[in-house]
Amino acid sequence: MGDTEKDLVYSESIKAGKRIYYFDVKQSRNGDRYIAITESKKINEGTMDNPRFVFEKHKLFLYKEDYEKFVDALMKTLEVAKGNAPAVSPTVEEASVSAEIPAVEEAAASVEESVEETTEKKSFLDKVKDIF
Repeated sequence: MGDTEKDLVYSESIKAGKRIYYFDVKQSRNGDRYIAITESKKINEGTMDNPRFVFEKHKLFLYKEDYEKFVDALMKTLEVAKGNAPAVSPTVEEASVSAEIPAVEEAAASVEESVEETTEKKSFLDKVKDIF
């Protein structure tokens, strides 16, 4: 399936310096919706006298069965990045150790509380969650 306008349900872009991030909701032939996140970076492959710009693109596809896990992990990561939650990132082996589980659950509860306290302005991911 190609990228046609009829595949596109919703699109939002964020300009960040030489990068542009595209958040697209697309619909497959069978009617399922999915999210395509694209990072487009402008690169000069020419010289100062003869600039030649190209765009390097990286894509991430997110399917409906993974929305909740993706949003949860992203929200936790953002809270740690903002300094609002402890940096707890156990490996699979560590997570299976019963002594580590309460710390992870406590961090997750802390993140959920801080997410509930956010302002009324909805993030892009909240808007996408509302669509589905």
